[in-house]
Amino acid sequence: MRAVWGVLAEVPDPEIPVISIVDLGIVRTVTAEPPRVTITPTYTGCPATQAIERAIRNALDQAGFTDVAVATAISPPWSTDWISNEGRQKLRAFGIAPPPRGDGRGRLTEERPAVCPHCGSEETEEISRFGSTPCKALWRCRSCAEPFDQFKCH
Repeated sequence: MRAVWGVLAEVPDPEIPVISIVDLGIVRTVTAEPPRVTITPTYTGCPATQAIERAIRNALDQAGFTDVAVATAISPPWSTDWISNEGRQKLRAFGIAPPPRGDGRGRLTEERPAVCPHCGSEETEEISRFGSTPCKALWRCRSCAEPFDQFKCH
């Protein structure tokens, strides 16, 4: 099933194409018996879930894994703790502030302001709880004055 993980690592998130669905932590498990990929969307009502499922199906089919099913599980809910370290770096490079790390169950261990992905400043403020997608909030840096999204912690 290592080959399936390799295929999935090349499937980009449809809303943030610089990060794979594996690095974003959307892929939960890959099992051999039965052959299945289980994903958890970042939000239960995430509008990109169907696009992600189609992208996975297309990638698996093109790689010859036509017998691998794709399933969605919403419990336990996705957590920002599932974003890989490489995924966090890719988000930052793309201009999205990754959330602070939590306790492994989606709860923050400390409250911290978003760190500006442009200049690295912690002198930031939340402008709106609603960002470009449901899983992000809109922030502004007080140091460089640039707006940016931050993944909501959950």
